[in-house]
Amino acid sequence: MVNRYEHNGLVWVDLETPTETEVRQIMEEFTIDPLVAEELLIPSVKPKVESYRNYIYLILHFPAFKHTHTDNREQEIDFIVGKRFLITARYDTIDPLHKFAKVFEVHSILEKKDQVKHGGFLLYHMIRKLYKAVEHELDFIRDELVDVEQKIFEGREREMVVKLSELSRALLCFKQSLSMHRATLESFDHAAGRFFGTTFSYHMRSVVGLYQRVQEDIIGNLDTLSELRETNNSLLSIKQNEIMKTLTLMAFTTFPLVLIAAIFSMDTKNTPFIGNPFDFWIVLGIMLCATGVFFSFFRHRGWL
Repeated sequence: MVNRYEHNGLVWVDLETPTETEVRQIMEEFTIDPLVAEELLIPSVKPKVESYRNYIYLILHFPAFKHTHTDNREQEIDFIVGKRFLITARYDTIDPLHKFAKVFEVHSILEKKDQVKHGGFLLYHMIRKLYKAVEHELDFIRDELVDVEQKIFEGREREMVVKLSELSRALLCFKQSLSMHRATLESFDHAAGRFFGTTFSYHMRSVVGLYQRVQEDIIGNLDTLSELRETNNSLLSIKQNEIMKTLTLMAFTTFPLVLIAAIFSMDTKNTPFIGNPFDFWIVLGIMLCATGVFFSFFRHRGWL
């Protein structure tokens, strides 16, 4: 699917899971290298930057936790940015781009004249929108961690084991997806400085600063998650130790009872009390006395 937006001679073409015919039309209209056009058809594994005569080709991967419409936790966007055009190619519905399209249509983001000089400024605002969306995802994860903390101290440690693992997986996905962004953005900054002029570097440094803030949020959430997991494991260990202690005390309590019952059930002629009219009650009394002695001993030692 091809979506096309224009404002003051600046063109943005958004390709969502493009077909060969759609890519061929874009390639002919904007003089795109066939190798680049071919890459628009299939997802790429790693981010990269390539400079061409009339455009710069940029690939970035952005993590998604809640704002994803597939099972894939990583969303790729290919950018082809020229002096008067920007082409984006993606393989999933990406909410930040959908919102950006609405803003672009009403021209509210492009009111100032210096914001419509070339496609680089459009890319600048788009990437900022994407990083803001990542920050929103991290805020959601932070809220989830606060909820997990509350449930841990409510005594729901077992339930939180799985929840902590899910959040850990999401944060590791965020960290992995964004790990190469800094080097990629710096490479793009060098290429854009030659293509758009050195004054554009100020805007790219702003994007790098936003990326750094996102990275710090990820590290902060990972630290919080690590502390919560350690606390949860400690509370679980305490509960398990209490259960083991209770089972051990029960075993020590019942063992002498079983032993006494086994002794008096032996088929011998001179077993004490056996044959006495009150033999059952005598044996039962001995067993109760033994139980009372054991409980008294455990309580004295502070085990109960």
